[in-house]
Amino acid sequence: MTIDEYNKTVDLYSDRVYRFVLKNIKDQHKAEDIVQDSYERLWKNYESVNFLKARQYLFSTAYHTLIDRIRKEKRISSTEDILIKESGQNEQYSGLKEILDEAVDKLPEAQKMALLLRDYEGYSYKEIANLASLSESQVKVYIYRARIFLKDYIRKIDVLV
Repeated sequence: MTIDEYNKTVDLYSDRVYRFVLKNIKDQHKAEDIVQDSYERLWKNYESVNFLKARQYLFSTAYHTLIDRIRKEKRISSTEDILIKESGQNEQYSGLKEILDEAVDKLPEAQKMALLLRDYEGYSYKEIANLASLSESQVKVYIYRARIFLKDYIRKIDVLV
């Protein structure tokens, strides 16, 4: 990859990588850091990365960096955070999008990543398998299980009321 191709990669893919990371991590600053780290790794390896594979390289790098950060934060927060719901607070229906976002957040990380890449970013099963270092059939299973979970979650009457 040439320097001009690297710059073109920034123009073509930075928004999509950012949206993917932000959808998973829900923190604008952390998402920006992960995207920046991904482009930094691409810059360090730009001579060995083919321009045609740059998108896959970026999403794969962003995904692995995201997983590393989530695991690190879970280790730190597992000893510090205990969420206590206020008993007097009545949760109201806040719209299907909010409920769906809440349900997506409850998915296991592998299912969440596969679902978001497939349904939000439009990647094929094969591309997702390459990005996540999984088999194509495993990606299909993750997406299927995620969709079943989302359907069941939305159908619950207590979630909507």
